[in-house]
Amino acid sequence: MMRALNQSTLSETEQLQLEEVRTSPITVLQIGEGNFLRGFFDWMIHESRKQGLFKGSIAVTQPRPSGKPKIEALANQDGLYTLVIRGLENKEIVERREVISVFSEVFDPYTDWAHLVELAVSPDLRFVVSNTTEAGLLYRPELLSEGTPIVSFPGKIAYLLYQRYLAYDGAKDRGIIFLPCELLERNGDALKEAVLKYATDWELPASFLEWVQSDNRFLNSLVDRIVTGYPDTEQAEEWFVDWGYRDELLSTAEPYHLLAIEAEPELDELLPLKRAGLNVLWVEDLKPYQQRKVRILNGAHTLMTPLGILHGIEHVRELMEHEELGGYIRGTVMQDIIPTLPYPENEMKAYAETVFERYLNPYIRHRLADIAMNSLSKFKTRLLPTIAYYAERGESIPTSLLQGFAGLLRYYQVKKHGDQYEGLSLQGLSYVVRDDVKSLETIAAIWDNAESSGEPLNETVEQLLKQELLWGQDLSRWQRLTEALTASLTNWKGEQ
Repeated sequence: MMRALNQSTLSETEQLQLEEVRTSPITVLQIGEGNFLRGFFDWMIHESRKQGLFKGSIAVTQPRPSGKPKIEALANQDGLYTLVIRGLENKEIVERREVISVFSEVFDPYTDWAHLVELAVSPDLRFVVSNTTEAGLLYRPELLSEGTPIVSFPGKIAYLLYQRYLAYDGAKDRGIIFLPCELLERNGDALKEAVLKYATDWELPASFLEWVQSDNRFLNSLVDRIVTGYPDTEQAEEWFVDWGYRDELLSTAEPYHLLAIEAEPELDELLPLKRAGLNVLWVEDLKPYQQRKVRILNGAHTLMTPLGILHGIEHVRELMEHEELGGYIRGTVMQDIIPTLPYPENEMKAYAETVFERYLNPYIRHRLADIAMNSLSKFKTRLLPTIAYYAERGESIPTSLLQGFAGLLRYYQVKKHGDQYEGLSLQGLSYVVRDDVKSLETIAAIWDNAESSGEPLNETVEQLLKQELLWGQDLSRWQRLTEALTASLTNWKGEQ
């Protein structure tokens, strides 16, 4: 029987790396045991340690009780796991394997709450990194009971910081730097706000609240990497035979990575990720990085999804390799989206090229049906601002953007069947649309009325554009938009 990954399966060099980790002070507490942090932040720390730049280690726990099986599996493997990075890099296929060893402690905080508190007051602790999902940063009222584990992540932090405040009598140099990696804009601000809310609920001293705000850092960050997790069984088994060990926690990731942190560059002395040659940016303002990601990467996803599904295409890579639609997406991004952004055009185009390369990763099967969920709200934040750039200036909206908007309206030409809403592709194949129920009810009623009454298409389009529930404003006021979308939808109808 093949051995499982643990210390005994390591090479001599890897064993030395693990021993160094175990004897290093715990400077990072990680709340989150999932694939993303292990394929992103922990990999970065591993790279920094290999270069002798980072001298600390990580203690990892899970944010929710349900994460206990994975924490136990990680502990059984001596905190080790394998990461395979594979995909396109400079248009060449790469595949790299690394056994990651950065965890000096792996434990369940719900069965060892006292140890979590002990770590929180350690003089060596400098950072707390987290990925608890966006919902993990939300405030949910919770009672404070001494000695009883706190379930919510911000609640834990409020309590642990209070214990640290007491242990050091509110010393100004004993604060912690928080680096939340949740996919939420201004994630550091959100965590800080929730922590202060718990502290207020629990009637903790005003001096503690002041210490939290003045002597601790809650950094806003933007993270970007597709971590695809455990591969298909056939590939995993092939690797295990080749490596000579099994790894229950094997994970895979794309080569591209970006961590942008809103903080002074001097913090790289404490967290030397940029010095390690990683794509880590210490910036004054995250807005440009968030905006380019939303408008280009996310915007292209939202642009391609309805069109792809209507044409019977299943995956992002398949669409990008489509002779017509692939060129359409590239052209729209380069010629019509990038000019609306207030940043250097050459930088935006270089970023867009990395996006296209990521879309073509042969190891990622990103289903358009998954991206399509909640496309209305995604369109409103990702593509509508680009369209508004032209419309609010009285300029002609580019044809490519109109085609994408028309595709969205055609995709949402749905009828209710049982508990779900379904549309028909250009080939007459059924697909399910998942979105806010009220929005789906509204759209379905408009399309149904058009079909039963035989009203002209332009009147239907105008009714759809008037729905502030969908767009946050009345879009029918934009000159010639109804006319242009009607013409585009007429062409769509002709293709059926």
